[in-house]
Amino acid sequence: MFGKKAPPPIKSLIAQGSRIEGNLKFTDGLRVDGEVFGNVTANAETPSMLVISEQAVVFGEISADHVIINGTVRGPVHAKELLELQPKARIEGDVHYRALEMHQGAVIAGQMKPLDMSVIEEKPLLKLATTSA
Repeated sequence: MFGKKAPPPIKSLIAQGSRIEGNLKFTDGLRVDGEVFGNVTANAETPSMLVISEQAVVFGEISADHVIINGTVRGPVHAKELLELQPKARIEGDVHYRALEMHQGAVIAGQMKPLDMSVIEEKPLLKLATTSA
């Protein structure tokens, strides 16, 4: 999705020291540096990007096209296109993704579920080498 096009701009910020209680819906890009106690959901009509920074904590479900996490999420994560887990990422919940990039040090306490199950179901044919004696 973002291979040829520029990602959506980050237009909103929840600053460090801020605390949101309740569900949050956003358009384009959102960066969370503070705390959110509720679900964080992108508008499904337009491309979206969600960044959870190292000091951020989200207690709830998150959903966006491109999700970058380097902080803590306690709840399910839905990345419709790409999920990037940076070294300090901590997730307690199931993770749903189309493509995944996971750095060393990132931790997931939950199930990892790819959105495109055809990738898993297609198994390559193995050809066994035979020797002629």
